[in-house]
Amino acid sequence: MSQQQSAAPAPTPTTDSAVATVARRRDWWRDAVIYQVYPRSFADSNGDGMGDLEGIRSRLPYLRDLGVDAVWLSPFYASPQADAGYDVADYRAVDPMFGTLLDADALIRDAHALGLRIIVDLVPNHSSDQHEWFKRALAEGPGSPLRERYHFRPGKGENGELPPNDWESIFGGPAWTRVTEPDGTPGEWYLHLFAPEQPDFNWEHPAVGDEFRSILRFWLDMGVDGFRIDVAHGMVKAEGLPDLGSHDEMRLLGNDVTPFFDQDGVHDIYRQWRLILDEYSGERIFVAEAWTPTVERTANYVRPDELHQAFNFQYLATHWDAAELRAVVDRTLDSMRPVGAPATWVLSNHDVTRHATRFANPAGLGTQIRKAGDRELGLRRARAATLLMLALPGSAYVYQGEELGLPDVVDLPDEVRQDPAYFRGAGQDGFRDGCRVPIPWTREGSSHGFGDGGSWLPQPEGWGELSVEAQTGVPGSTLEMYRSALAVRREQADLGAGDAVEWLPSPEGVLAFRRGDFVCVANTTGAPVAVPAYGRVLITSGEVEETGGEAVVAADTTVWWTTA
Repeated sequence: MSQQQSAAPAPTPTTDSAVATVARRRDWWRDAVIYQVYPRSFADSNGDGMGDLEGIRSRLPYLRDLGVDAVWLSPFYASPQADAGYDVADYRAVDPMFGTLLDADALIRDAHALGLRIIVDLVPNHSSDQHEWFKRALAEGPGSPLRERYHFRPGKGENGELPPNDWESIFGGPAWTRVTEPDGTPGEWYLHLFAPEQPDFNWEHPAVGDEFRSILRFWLDMGVDGFRIDVAHGMVKAEGLPDLGSHDEMRLLGNDVTPFFDQDGVHDIYRQWRLILDEYSGERIFVAEAWTPTVERTANYVRPDELHQAFNFQYLATHWDAAELRAVVDRTLDSMRPVGAPATWVLSNHDVTRHATRFANPAGLGTQIRKAGDRELGLRRARAATLLMLALPGSAYVYQGEELGLPDVVDLPDEVRQDPAYFRGAGQDGFRDGCRVPIPWTREGSSHGFGDGGSWLPQPEGWGELSVEAQTGVPGSTLEMYRSALAVRREQADLGAGDAVEWLPSPEGVLAFRRGDFVCVANTTGAPVAVPAYGRVLITSGEVEETGGEAVVAADTTVWWTTA
């Protein structure tokens, strides 16, 4: 029997009783599938070319029917948008380009009515240089109490003309900018591990902690279900801000703890935050964006009295290779088990090249790739990688558009790029715009259903054929594979939460594991392989030929079986 993709039951609209069941489900975050929305690029309700909260709200039924549990929103706060909203000027206001606080309230309420939870981004490592604190710090000059809430330092050299230390920005160039004082003279320097428009907070100052505890309560009172913490490994800097000495560790995912990343002091902050979160009903959660040297250090962030989840960037950075994948799966599960936290699995987000393009290229090129590669190969591997990810124990993250099999747009004209790292000399490659192009909803239209007024980044030719409209109801399409996989994942008692897999014997280049009555086989090779036919096929990302007790799994294909 040949199977391209077995048909799982189509999702049905959520009833009131189903919504109530979702709301009551304990420890929902341990096996949740969380969908990341990048607000600029999801849906535009007013035709200005920029996505907004009302656009997201209008598409919530799509996300409900896709089968996800929660929606994580990248920043929509008031911001000059020097780094796409990760430079926050007011943490309690919505930027007008996205709407108003009333729109945020309506979005949260509608999501809850559909059985979806809302997680919002929190950016505590740095503010915008347009934040009221920072503007006053500049205006009041040296000695201002407001300067103590950031890292202002005198420069080195005879006239203070050199930065206070040798740290470099993740976006390239020095991590320090010298200010012009109110009297017009060159003055102190301030620290910014990212863009100059993003000055780092000084978390040693009590006012910073007080402010963020208040911000947490503001959004929890609004009804959000949790926070994704941006640069959760930052915030605390080593005492005295010592020189790094070597700049090999300026990458986000380095090999050692640095004076500015993954300092142990961050954990005291999270223990305080957890006390606040636990005061609220409904099992609100924290998710850490913590780029740490090892998955073992990532586990420190999810100890029982700290955060609930942490992104598994080691898994994201692993190429499509069975041995490498098995090693990181084992290491992840072994690290999370002692702290009682769920593993998380993620393949794409707003900062890395989409995995349909990463897997289209040779291994070893990193997570930001400028080449399209073999599009057919990339999509085949991406689909297989998705089914593997969704079969692993724990929680999974889906980045908007990956359910459509979208590739990165690698040929954007230089004049339309907006990634701040692109305009600096070193640091991140600066090509994150390629994964942020607005997603297509329809075959036709000025922006393929994104909105009525074009899109803030140009969509490539052929985008409409990858749209939701083009793929809906089409057997074997990537969108229908995601819908079916998420439906099966809900139905299978052995899928979702857990902390272990039982590895099964398999040919070289193949991963095979059992979880109760469920079996997953992922062929990462470029050729068909024969494995036992473990039972009834639930879903497959590619072709499977079954004869007698044997199944031939096509190249770069993942298959789910049930033995029940």
